[in-house]
Amino acid sequence: MQFSEIIGQDYIKSHLTKSADLGRIPHAQLFVGPEGSGTLAMAIAYAQYILCNNKNGENTGVNESCNLKFQKISHPDLHFVYPTVSTDEVKTKPKSIDFIADWRQFISQSPYGGLFDWYSVLGVQNKQGEIRVDDAQEILKSLALKSYEGGYKIMIVWMADKLNTAASNKLLKLLEEPPEKTVFILISEHEEDIIQTIRSRCQILHFNGLSEANIAATLVSREQIDLKLATKIAHQAQGNYNKAMHLLHNDTEEHPFDQWFVTWVRAAFKAKGNAAAIQDLIQWSEQIATLGRETQKKFLQFCIEMFRQALLLNYETNDLVYLEPKVEKFKLENFAPFVNGNNINDIFMELSDAMYHIERNGNAKIILTDLSIKLTRLIHKK
Repeated sequence: MQFSEIIGQDYIKSHLTKSADLGRIPHAQLFVGPEGSGTLAMAIAYAQYILCNNKNGENTGVNESCNLKFQKISHPDLHFVYPTVSTDEVKTKPKSIDFIADWRQFISQSPYGGLFDWYSVLGVQNKQGEIRVDDAQEILKSLALKSYEGGYKIMIVWMADKLNTAASNKLLKLLEEPPEKTVFILISEHEEDIIQTIRSRCQILHFNGLSEANIAATLVSREQIDLKLATKIAHQAQGNYNKAMHLLHNDTEEHPFDQWFVTWVRAAFKAKGNAAAIQDLIQWSEQIATLGRETQKKFLQFCIEMFRQALLLNYETNDLVYLEPKVEKFKLENFAPFVNGNNINDIFMELSDAMYHIERNGNAKIILTDLSIKLTRLIHKK
């Protein structure tokens, strides 16, 4: 991975390469940034810079055989850990190493890919991915061995907030006193979900979302599209290059989130004072409850953003509005007057609570039905 291939984040590139050139490499670092900001791509480029002894701020140099290994993400001293689930092939105690071929392909094709993209590769269905104690045990085994090439060993933990409690506790001692020339790079979108004892052992680097200018310029140069389309996509992507690529290829969602949202709010409007319409909300809840939990959580996050966009429209901050629902006879500007300062906090809290309970394996049908009935009251609140 070349640093020149990473979009933006110039300050972080410079900081990492200069500190490596000076031999000041922290043994544990935490890269925190939103989806599509390049945290994983930066971690791989940084690992390559260290392991291949590259200089002058780029991954080229005399050790080309080492650099070639990184093209296939197959350097023996580079290790990965990431969330997994049990599958038809790996029925019990899934570990990252069990899915390494899929992982390498995922990185090669989508270095800016998000957690939901990875779960789609795994086929999570109704399961939720996590990093388990078996992975922590594999980390201990891998890092106890000498490096293959006599230099550093690097462990990249992607989505470190998915470490369960047992795995986190098992890694604490290793993070505090790692073997010589061992580097941990933890990556997370939700820093606060990592236990404090792990965070306190890491040097933290914060990544910002990418600028619209950087995303647009990259789309023009790499995807050969015109600047007008690239600028529109960059605005809708909201700093997320992964989302920009999905928008470009018209595969923003595997599921019709906007259609589900519109069906839901329309049923909620009808249901106030109309007991018969409650049946529509119950049917909607049953439909969404059949989806996998990760899809349910992603959809509820989409609903939060739709309500937020409607609020922005209601308060006439049109420049901040980027969602464009494509559902027939539904216009966000017509919906916006029903989202205001008196109900937005309650709507947000109800959606957040629903996500919390679904993540903790609550009965999705009951949770969504309860949420829908509450929405019928909130949506009419003046």
